[in-house]
Amino acid sequence: MNLTISNLTKVYNNGVKAVDNLNLEIGTGMFGLLGPNGAGKSTLMRTIATLQNPDTGSITFKGIDVLKDPMSLRKILGYLPQEFGVYPKVSALNLLNYFATLKGIASKKERGILIDKVLDLTNLFDVRKKNVSGYSGGMKQRFGIAQILLNNPQLIIVDEPTAGLDPAERQRFLNILREVGMENTVIFSTHIVEDVKELCTEMAIMNHGTILEQTTPMVAAKNIEGEMWTKVIQRDELESTETIFEVLSSNYNPDNSINVRVHSAIKPASDFVPAKPDLEDVYFIALKKTATLV
Repeated sequence: MNLTISNLTKVYNNGVKAVDNLNLEIGTGMFGLLGPNGAGKSTLMRTIATLQNPDTGSITFKGIDVLKDPMSLRKILGYLPQEFGVYPKVSALNLLNYFATLKGIASKKERGILIDKVLDLTNLFDVRKKNVSGYSGGMKQRFGIAQILLNNPQLIIVDEPTAGLDPAERQRFLNILREVGMENTVIFSTHIVEDVKELCTEMAIMNHGTILEQTTPMVAAKNIEGEMWTKVIQRDELESTETIFEVLSSNYNPDNSINVRVHSAIKPASDFVPAKPDLEDVYFIALKKTATLV
């Protein structure tokens, strides 16, 4: 494995244990870290990115002891946080040239070739002369990817990158990450199940600072085959149904009736029918297990 995290713990001054004795191994490709807001994902991402120190534990990436030698990791790291600042009224072309200079690319010709490459990859070449401050949210996220690719990073961390994007921009962004993740280790942190399902070959579910399950989207759903059930109920039956059965999710029909999805190793009742399991079911099952422990 490229990245190994062992016994990592981080407790903030207010007593919140954001990361709790966490262990994780990640190889090459797209790795999805799935969890609700407040699960500790951003704390973990910042710690891996050497922006804060844990209280205990170790992190290694391709032989680098990240906590003892953060500068070595930073040379091969690309990090896109949830919010990465306000851009000045400068064109994408000029800003990328500035960033490339900061990253030590001295040759103007070399910078030009590299900048054209990342602009093309992120579908920003046609708007390269526009000010980044005027970009849409999705374009800014793509620019964020463009600037982290300037130093050819081997480890790329993106934290909640699709939050707030419209469907078209979200799809463009995911396509870019898909291409970037072919040869690199990319950690994709999100609370959106569909992002992980569409993008990631490996994944883990995180809550309360711990890893609840590490698997693949395909295997995760396969593991609960025969355990998902559904039926249609009326609105006034929802509360009692949730009391009796392990209802994972529910959605309304046009006639205001409700489809409920229930997790059970055996058929819950005669009026339930089998349902094809999906990654959202896996996610809700994992979260429900931790809810009973808190």
